[in-house]
Formats: sequence, C-alpha cells, structure tokens
Amino acid sequence: MLKRNLWKLVLSVLIVAWAVSELLPLNNQPFVNYARTHVTAKPTEFGQLLDQAVARKKSGQALSEFVGLKQIAKEQKIDLTDFFPNINIESALKNVDKRNDILLNELLHRSKSKLQLGLDLNGGIAVTLEVDPKLAGADPDNVRQEKLAKAIEIISARINAFGVAEPVIRPIGNNRIEIQLPGINTKDNPEILENIKKPAQLSFRLVHPTLTPPAEAPAGYEAATLDYEGRNGESGTEELFVKRIPEMTGEAISNAFARPDLYGRPEVILQFTDKGKARFAEVTREIAAEGQRSGRPGRLAIVLDGKLYSAPTVREEIDSNSAQISGNFTDREALDLANVLNNPLDLPLVVKEQYEVGPSLAEDAISSGVRASVIAVVLVAGFMITYYMIGGVIAVATLAVNVLAILAVMASLGATMTLPGLAGVVLTIGMAVDANILIFERMREELNLGKSLKAALIAGYNKAFVTIIDAHITQLAICAVMILWGNGPIKGFGVTLAIGVFSTMFSVLVTGHIIMEWLIEKDIVKKFPMLHLLSKPNMDFVKWAKPAFLTSWTIVLIGVAVVFYKGNKIYGIDFAGGDVINISFHERLDPSKIRATATAAGLGDIDPVYVSELGSGKETLKLETAYGKADTLLAALQKDYPAAGLDKIGESQIGASIGKEVEWNAFIALALSMVVVLIYVAFRFEFGFGIGAVVASVHDILMTIGVFVLFGYQFSAPMVAAILCIAGYSINDTIVVFDRIREELKLNPNMKLRDVINLAINRVFSRSIMTSLTAFLAALALFLFGGGVLHELSFTFLVGIITGTFSSIFIASPVFYWWHKGDRKHVEAHSDVAPKYEWQGTSRASQ
Repeated sequence: MLKRNLWKLVLSVLIVAWAVSELLPLNNQPFVNYARTHVTAKPTEFGQLLDQAVARKKSGQALSEFVGLKQIAKEQKIDLTDFFPNINIESALKNVDKRNDILLNELLHRSKSKLQLGLDLNGGIAVTLEVDPKLAGADPDNVRQEKLAKAIEIISARINAFGVAEPVIRPIGNNRIEIQLPGINTKDNPEILENIKKPAQLSFRLVHPTLTPPAEAPAGYEAATLDYEGRNGESGTEELFVKRIPEMTGEAISNAFARPDLYGRPEVILQFTDKGKARFAEVTREIAAEGQRSGRPGRLAIVLDGKLYSAPTVREEIDSNSAQISGNFTDREALDLANVLNNPLDLPLVVKEQYEVGPSLAEDAISSGVRASVIAVVLVAGFMITYYMIGGVIAVATLAVNVLAILAVMASLGATMTLPGLAGVVLTIGMAVDANILIFERMREELNLGKSLKAALIAGYNKAFVTIIDAHITQLAICAVMILWGNGPIKGFGVTLAIGVFSTMFSVLVTGHIIMEWLIEKDIVKKFPMLHLLSKPNMDFVKWAKPAFLTSWTIVLIGVAVVFYKGNKIYGIDFAGGDVINISFHERLDPSKIRATATAAGLGDIDPVYVSELGSGKETLKLETAYGKADTLLAALQKDYPAAGLDKIGESQIGASIGKEVEWNAFIALALSMVVVLIYVAFRFEFGFGIGAVVASVHDILMTIGVFVLFGYQFSAPMVAAILCIAGYSINDTIVVFDRIREELKLNPNMKLRDVINLAINRVFSRSIMTSLTAFLAALALFLFGGGVLHELSFTFLVGIITGTFSSIFIASPVFYWWHKGDRKHVEAHSDVAPKYEWQGTSRASQ
C-alpha cells in the first residue's frame, strides 16, 4: 500500500510544508522593530539611526520611520547596506541612494505577513485615477497602453517614497489606474493623494560639463543617476550633476516617437511646438557654443518627475521642427524615452473612485469576519463528524489541508484577503465537502450491495471520480470567465474560487484517499458507520416536475417584474455612482430626523441604515448620498445633533462611469458563463443535458436576483460575483444528477427514460441534501454573524443554495426529459449511453 501510494504521501507532505512556509510569518511586524532585530552588522550604530528616524516621525518631519531613515541616509551619505551584508545587493550598483532604496524596500517587504489583508480588513485608501479622454487625445490603444505603463511607473516611484507596504498599482482599461494603499488614511496623510495625482513635470536641464559625484555639488546643481542598458544586455549607472532650474519644459514637445534609423538602429524623434522650436534652438545654440569654447561637448538632460531618463550630447544648434536622439539604444530604451517625452502624466488625473476604510471599521470587519468564518467552519465540521462519523473526521482533515493550500496559494500570488475573498473561502469550505459526501454516499451503496469495506472504498472512489472532475471543471470554467471578464470583487472572487477548485480536488482525491486507504487496509477502521437521512427514497420526481416548474418560474417572473418596477433603484453605488459613509455614534438618531436634515440640506431622499452585528451588538450608521454629498450630509447632521457624537469611520465614492463598466462586464460574465456551461456539458454529456443545465442556471440566477431585490437589497459588484458563484454551485449539483442519469441509462437498458431519471435522482437525493446542508450552514453563519458585505453575500448564497438544489431536480432533469420528448431512444441517438454490464457481489444475508 505504501509503495503504491508513496507519491501521494510525499506530495501531500511537501504541499503542506510548502503551505506553512508560505504563510509564515502570520502577522505584520513594525518596520523599526524588524529592522532593529534583523541588523547583522554594527547594531549599535544602526540602532542610533533608527532612533533618529523615530524622532523625525514624531516631530512630523517624516511621514514614517521608513521615510525618516531614508532621509537620514541621504543627508549623511550613509550606505545602509553595510549594516545588512546578508542581504545581497548588486555589487555593480554604485549609487548609494539606489542601494538604500532597494535595501529598505526589501526590509519593509520582509516585515510584513505574506498574506496581506485588503483595505476592508486593514483600513486604507483605494483610488481610481483617470485622464479625461477628451484631454488625452485620440491615441491608438497601443500608444495609450504604453503611456499608462509609464504613468504607473511614475506613480509607483512616488508611492514607494512614502514607504507604503504592499501597495497595489494596476491599470484599468487604457486610461485608468487603480491604486490601493493599505494602512494609509487621508486624515494623517492629507498630502498623499495630491502627490499621487499631481501632473508630472517634464524638463530639459543642463548637465555640468566637468564635475560629477561624489564631488560636492556646485551651486545651482543637484546629483542625479542615469540608468542605462547596452544593446548586449549589460546595464550600468552614471552619476551626473544637473541644473536645478530647467532650461525648458515639456510644453515645448508636441509629439515623440521611436523608430529605426537607416541602419536599423533605434532612435527617438522629438517634434516641437512653434514656441518649443524657438526655445530649443536657443538652448542648443548656447550648449554647442560652450562646448566649442571648452573643447568638451555639452549635454542636455531629460528629467521627468525628478528622475533622470537621458542626457544626450549636443554638438550643434538644432533649429528645426524636430530633433532626433540617437546612440547605443536598445529598442526598449528608445520606446521608454519616447514615452517619457510624451509625458503620460502631463495632465491632472481625476479621481473617479475613492474608497477609504478607517481603522475602527477595519477592526470591526476583522472581528465579525473571523467570528463568522470560525462559526461556519465549526458548523460544517460538526455536521460532517456527526453524520459521517469516521468519514467526517477524515473529511475535516482533508478540509484543513484544503484551506491551508488556498491561503498559501493566495499568499504566494501576492493576493490580499478581503471580506468577499473571506466569504469565498468559507463558501469553498461548505462546498468542498461535497466531493467527500459524493464518495461516502457511493461507498454506502457499495456496502449495501454486500461488498467489503476495502472493495467499497475502491468502487466509491472510482465511480465518484469522473463526477467530481466534471463538476469541478465546469466550476473552473465559470471562474475563468469571472477572472477574464470581471473586475474588482468579481475577479477576486473568481481567483479565490479557482484556487479552491484545485485545492479541493487535490485534498480529496490525493490526501483524503491515502488516509482512507491506510486506515482501512491496516484494519484500523473496520466499519464505516453513517447516519441515514432517507434510507431508500422512492419518489416520482418527474410526476411533480411540471407543477414545480410552473410554480418556480412564476416566482421568477414576479421577481423580474419587481426588478423592472424598481428600475435604477435596485443599483447600489457600484452601478449608479454616489457616496456611502459609515458613521459611529453615541446617540441613535431616528431615521425620520436624518431624512429631515437631508431634505433641509437639499440632498433629496436618504435611506439611513443601522447595521448591527449579531454577537457584538455594535451598531454603525450607513448613509448613501449622491456623488460628492456625503460630507455635506454629515456636517448637517453634526450641526443639528451635536450630542449624537457622529464621527465618520469609513467612506466610499464611485463615479457613474465606473458603474456602467461594472454593469456591462457583469452582463458579459454572466452570458459567457452560460455559453461555456452549454458547450462543456454538451461536449461531455449530450446537447439535451447542456440545455437542461443552462435553463437551470438561468433559473437560479433570475430567482436569486428576484428574491434579492424583493428583500430590499441593491446590486453591487460583490453581489454579482456571488451570483456567478451560485451559477457554479448550481452546475456542480446538476452535473452530479446528470452523471448519475447517464450511468443508469447504461446500467438499465430496458428501463424507460422517466424511470431512469427518477431512479438517478432518488439515488443522489441524499447526497444533494447533505451537500446543500453543509453549504447552507456555512452561508448561514456568515449571514447571522458577519457584517457589511458578508451579510449581503451570504444572503445571496442562502437563496442560491436552495434554488440550486431545487433546480437540479425539478428544472434541469425535467428539461432534459422534455427535450428528448420522454423517449430514451431519442437520447441514445444523440449520446453514447450503450448499456453496460458488470458482475456484482451478493451478501449471504440476501441469499
């Protein structure tokens, strides 16, 4: 047994060990503490520098100790790498400031936990910046993408200067940049947003003709470092002194682009405005004249946002509409320099979306999220152990491996844990036991046939294997749609669930399997007791299909009608745009008073919501207003009710244009997921099965949306992610039923299609109820004990779990039955369901 399964054992141990290493350290360490305890050379001297940095932070001279230490090293010309010889910094890099930057960023990274918390759990700022397309011009998409990449590089340099740990800076489309700054708030750092979104200045500056660092900088000059790369891949730096005051700015440039010269070597072309042409001629004339007098050609530096990008030599006056920069460029360098000269941040960036979470709100989110997650795990584990006993214990062990693997992969990918992500993990826990339940129920059937425990184990795994693979592949396909077409929470949900799909299959089919085999083959486990919900159900599901179908779709139509009746009122700020503000208070205000204040302030209809978490009982006031009006409303309430102690603890803002994109991407994701399901199920099973699966999924989506709106909830991006998740859950349940129908068609060649469907559903009915119950318990814990977005997501899950279980029995299977007109010959003409015969053992008791 050990030799046969040695690879499973080794792989399981390696993955668990890797997961533990990826997740350590579990908690962030303060930068100063980490640096002080990990210095490996001259600790006393370095400790004094840290004390100076701490003093600078306290006095307000530096944003953080990180920034303070960087300032001190620069001012005193200290190479901090001397204190950390164990951290390898490229020896060819001679610039001390750059060496210090690399070292400090590495120390900051090492001081943080590998699995970082998102803004909703850690507090911080998220902002989406946009350049007005009308101002940015009609550039081709590839040019815009290059400019966006350069803009991200500039903004990253600005943020890194503040010492923000693990910032997220990424493009959205071709004219937006999303930035997430965990642990930062605008109250303590009011200048950070202005520094991020300010225009970058492109300037042309004189290079000192004779002096270079490390000499003392001459008056009016400052040190700058030029990074370069040779055509053979070699890289290096050059230290220069450049003039502080520029000779001309980027306003002189109308366009710049890279192209090959006559010999195929890259060069950069500058095109000037009329004023720029005259000024450039004047500047180059003076540089060329000075070079002739000194016998050494002068240079003109190109500086963007304080960084030196190039310093071409000027040998003569250039008096034309354009100029070229040639030299030993690589193609990449030429393109980068052209992007610099076009200055992607020459226009102010507009804040299209801003989301800020205060520390107190983040602490509450962590408390409620962790509490709800722990309760969910305990409920699922308790149920599995109670119902499946030994099997339940094994399922919980594999579940532990599963969760460990999910978190480790997220950490290795640099993902952050958010509330929606936490909900995704918890839901994965509820659904992950489905594979175990499928195997256990198959083993029950084999044991009932009189097979030994070892034979039942082999047959149970073999018969469940294909079903598990099919179910998880369809879920994975929907995850792929969420990742490729979704954005924000939708994409994050897709990544979390996709990781869960792989980790579930591994933990159940590899780790769980080897544990079961070892326990049974070593005679440690001699019986496999399980409780019975329904020992041998024998219900005519097809008989009740039509009334159930009509009743269900009637509810769907009512829900859809309500959606159309409410119109735009069903949209939350992700779609409609606006402000949401979370307020703590000492005295609870009556909603009518809040509405009266809002009306008096000219803010229209306001819907105050008091959010209370079960368990802690702590309440916060949540208010939604039109875009840019949240602070106005808060100020009016504070004025009218000073004794209430109202204080803002969190705020989010989103523009309507963002909402339109979310809405469109959500629609595309939903539509594509249905197409993917139809194609896969039709390919793996048969087209009639595919039609049944799609109709059931559409039913579940519309039913969930309708009930969601009927209960007064509003659409948000996380809610769309939850609906897509429900589509995956529904398909998972449907695939199990379809796989059993296909199997029974092969095993019962003379049975009518109606009887085959009833037989198949009856045989998987217990498994469907058990799976739904475990997922329902997990979602119920989130609903009862979670707050904020967890409450809305879990409500969606609860509705979706019920409708998904119902639809796999009363929607998907009947549609398949009606598609083939109730005739199994019609099925056999379109599918490989040839009868299959096998020997079966008979227990002595039945003889």
